[in-house]
Amino acid sequence: MARWGEWDLEGRVLVVGVVNVTPDSFSDGGRFFDPDAAAAHALRLAKEGADLVDIGGESSRPGAEPVPAEEELRRVLPVIERLRGRLGVPMSVDTTKAAVAEAALQAGAQIVNDISALRADPGMARVVAGHGALVVLMHMQGTPRTMQLAPHYQDVVREVRSFLAERIEAAAAVGIDRDLVAVDPGIGFGKTVEHNLDLLRRLDELGELGRPILVGPSRKSFLGAVLGLPVAERLEATLAACAVAVARGADMVRVHDVAPVRRAVDLAVRLRARRGT
Repeated sequence: MARWGEWDLEGRVLVVGVVNVTPDSFSDGGRFFDPDAAAAHALRLAKEGADLVDIGGESSRPGAEPVPAEEELRRVLPVIERLRGRLGVPMSVDTTKAAVAEAALQAGAQIVNDISALRADPGMARVVAGHGALVVLMHMQGTPRTMQLAPHYQDVVREVRSFLAERIEAAAAVGIDRDLVAVDPGIGFGKTVEHNLDLLRRLDELGELGRPILVGPSRKSFLGAVLGLPVAERLEATLAACAVAVARGADMVRVHDVAPVRRAVDLAVRLRARRGT
């Protein structure tokens, strides 16, 4: 896939830096809950090579409870406002709520990363279409609170691909330009360890969707399960997962550790076979 909005993705992989403005995210909950700390972290990620930063005010870790829109806004808007005109790369807002997306886009964000793929809030599609914003549509079985209770698929890759194809059509039906849509298979969102591994092994099958693919394996529990490692010791596993994702056709990787991932994916891009050969 050559383009996503204004980005030319031919021979390039975007690195998305994670900024969690939450007290309870699985990997860094509380470290960047203060708006000044979060803004400083975003600036650091941009300096380390992030192509965009993804700012979220609601944890989507397994078992997480939803956060009211008012609280989510209280968390993310001050960060976006502090970064506007200073960051040098685009900002994404990680939310499922139309009110949060609307306020964030007005404040300076350009992208909506919706883990519900526009299903959680009936107003979200209208907000995205109205702003002409870039959007990431992610697959998730269940909700963050329930998704890891008993995930089940006959063929996880085929079912994820079918779901994302349907969501691309749903977005187009309400006026969202297909060229502004990217897709995310939802690593860790309603999947077992083997489901996640299968998605990475067969990621190239999502290329049939014709849209850029974002993958977010960073520090995820399936890496810890395979290698027996706690969250703080999953960097090498994250690098391996990102390199495999790039080799299988990923156009973007969403990560916490930008500098080492930037180096790994830049090499992986040079090593992967040219598309169409």
